[in-house]
Amino acid sequence: MKETRKEQILKQAELFSELSVEDILVIAENSVIRRCKSGDSVFLQGDPGRSLYIVETGQVIVRKTDEEGRSKVIARYVSGNLFGELDLFTSAVRDASALADEETWVLEFPRQGKDFFEFLEERPSVSARILHRILVETAGRVRRVNTLVKENSPLVQELQKQVYRDTLTGLYNQVYLTEKLRELTEKIDSSQGVFSFALVITKPDNFKALNDAYGHDAGDLAIKIMAGGLRDFIGEDERIARYKGNAMAVIFSGIGRDEARERAREIKEFINKLDVSKAAGGNEFRVTASVGVCMYPGFGGMVEDMLFKTHELPLVGRRRGGNKILFTDGRGES
Repeated sequence: MKETRKEQILKQAELFSELSVEDILVIAENSVIRRCKSGDSVFLQGDPGRSLYIVETGQVIVRKTDEEGRSKVIARYVSGNLFGELDLFTSAVRDASALADEETWVLEFPRQGKDFFEFLEERPSVSARILHRILVETAGRVRRVNTLVKENSPLVQELQKQVYRDTLTGLYNQVYLTEKLRELTEKIDSSQGVFSFALVITKPDNFKALNDAYGHDAGDLAIKIMAGGLRDFIGEDERIARYKGNAMAVIFSGIGRDEARERAREIKEFINKLDVSKAAGGNEFRVTASVGVCMYPGFGGMVEDMLFKTHELPLVGRRRGGNKILFTDGRGES
């Protein structure tokens, strides 16, 4: 199938050049090509950083105006160059203006009206790969000017916070979870020291009753209480993530089926005993929970399929009366 113009532009940029055809297609669908006449602005100093840009043809100059009103050119971008990505990922306002120096065509991602962080939630697997490339590219650029980007540098910490953390709970989010699972499956498939893992997703059975009785703010507070409690109970921040809504996911590496069932039972009982009365206006309210478990190796689908099917199991458990533990292979229920 013939490549579209947007796909061709995306592949010019080093940031996107190593992504799969499917990833490029998704990004292209959420992009737009803009024509800028000489002197037209791509963005202005003080604008919110909502997009990144790739020059197809022409030239873009970036000018910065200091406090005394003096303007100077600080960068030039030509065909294939990408710019504006750091402001996008750190949610910063533009500290300079980008102007077309001649008739110029640029690709803008995401297109106007499309919020980047909504895109992250909608397309977590694609986003994880894009963000990984951003971190690699950023580190590479800075190293080329003899500055070392460390893992705990403010820039990298801010990028990771924006990308991988859930704003309500502070837990890792779906983007991180998807990337972590892909990393583990690749290690197992290539025999790189990891032999198995269990993905455990728990979801309250009676959460709707809490929302109906006390409102959605109470539901949000209950999610925060469950997230904080479960994080303390598990004890390792990197193993736990908020998946969707009120679902929490935990990864246990190097365990078999029997131990996975035991870990799932412990999580279920912990949720059962958790005090969420603060969310219920001081009234006693006990949460019951069902749990889905997926073992790898043994699951034959993609990571996205693994997440979807494991997340569906607590819903099945709720329909069967609640407080259930179910496995994706359908063998056994408790």
